[in-house]
Amino acid sequence: MARCEICNKGPIYGHRISHAHNLTKRRWNPNLQHVRVIVGKTHKSMRVCTNCIRSGRVN
Repeated sequence: MARCEICNKGPIYGHRISHAHNLTKRRWNPNLQHVRVIVGKTHKSMRVCTNCIRSGRVN
């Protein structure tokens, strides 16, 4: 599932609205990137959102 392993940010659900105002379901996924993170003395590959990368929550 599209979920950040640091802040637990997940998809947001809503509607796609046409010009005639017909509604169809859609979802917005967070911008996740694969990052190698130092956890203790080992490296771990994690899926992290770009907000966590930019704010420095990931080493």
